Amino acid sequence: MFITRLISGVVLLAAAAAFFVVGDIWLVIALGILSLIGVFELFRIFGMNKHPMAIVTYVATVCFYAMLIDYPFYFNLYEHGIMPIITVLALLVVYVIRYPKDRINQVAKSIFVFIYVPVMMNFIYLIRTCSMGEWLVWLVLIGSWGADTCAYCVGKLIGKHHFTELSPKKTIEGCIGGVVGAALIAFGYAWFVPAEMGEYFMLNPKIMLPIVAAVSALVSQIGDLSASAIKRNYDKKDYGKLIPGHGGILDRFDSVIFVAPFVYILLNIFARIMTYYAS
Repeated sequence: MFITRLISGVVLLAAAAAFFVVGDIWLVIALGILSLIGVFELFRIFGMNKHPMAIVTYVATVCFYAMLIDYPFYFNLYEHGIMPIITVLALLVVYVIRYPKDRINQVAKSIFVFIYVPVMMNFIYLIRTCSMGEWLVWLVLIGSWGADTCAYCVGKLIGKHHFTELSPKKTIEGCIGGVVGAALIAFGYAWFVPAEMGEYFMLNPKIMLPIVAAVSALVSQIGDLSASAIKRNYDKKDYGKLIPGHGGILDRFDSVIFVAPFVYILLNIFARIMTYYAS
């Protein structure tokens, strides 16, 4: 089991690295496919994977990522939140047409699925397209998979204090190890980033990157536990069986989905704060 998980993890990391480096339309396609699979997995947990509202969400996910190909068009719609609004309106149309067969909680679940998977996953691409994005996007993996690996190792070695009922194997020591480990990885990574990054943010990357990674590691664990809570609510062990040793896409990318928006937000906060104090 461990070997299977290890091999799958290495393959996933290599694939992520390749798409991060290449970027552009290939990253869009990869994120779009991952999002579609994740949407399907979550709807299956809800027992709605073949429901008309699920179909609306599948189509909305495809349209959402198709817009990325045309940058000006996409960012104009993104800034005004048009696509999520259109999705909500379409779901309400289905709700009205099928009333009283459908319930409002199905609309709410569909909106949640759309925001939780494709919209939050999309922040990986937003980071990649930022200035210095080819370097900054790695913070998503450091704050999620890096933190998860460190938390697992520390928990196995010295973990004694149970953390939450949602995950019997998680310990307080492991959680702290994940945060510290992610910060240390980011500190090491900061030695390799271009000097221009410090000039752009007007802050030493050896300070900024560990802070972003540490906060992301905290968020990562919330994302992991949130995904576990949903499965527990519906008495499911895994979201799927697509990834050997890990489960479904959401089993492996649950923390990534949570971390990506926070990395994007934190980087913007740093940029705005330093610009403000420099002016």
